[in-house]
Amino acid sequence: MKTNSPEQHPDEHARLARYRRAFAQVAPEHAAGLVARVLADPDRAMASGAVCEYLDRRAAELLTDPGFLAWCRELAEAATADDFAVRRLREWALLRAVALGEPWEERQLLAASDWLQLHAAETSPAGSCLSVLAEAGRTRRIRNVAASRLRGLR
Repeated sequence: MKTNSPEQHPDEHARLARYRRAFAQVAPEHAAGLVARVLADPDRAMASGAVCEYLDRRAAELLTDPGFLAWCRELAEAATADDFAVRRLREWALLRAVALGEPWEERQLLAASDWLQLHAAETSPAGSCLSVLAEAGRTRRIRNVAASRLRGLR
């Protein structure tokens, strides 16, 4: 049985801090390579967390940018070893479609994670999205936030 000795924690924390610094400084053309290298770390949970922090920050910055979809595909390819990161990128692509008024499917929104549903409920300007979440969002909080924002739109 593997135990977490005190010696392991500083090393993991140091690597996480190093990964965060690297992601804060990475040039866009080198991001996919950095994602692949970080995901090769033996501590899969820590590596995935560092990658997803970067993906969330960068996806939010690029959400309405014309280069978003190409960026998303490139990073999804680099992150194939991490199902969570790939799912998060798919969810960002759905948020983009909703935000830009592009086609999206209700079933995709309802099958999405609580994170995506809450984020959409809190930020989406689309009444159709808010209506779906107000009616059938996964949690009471999601339904309430969506309903409140929907009332504000009317």
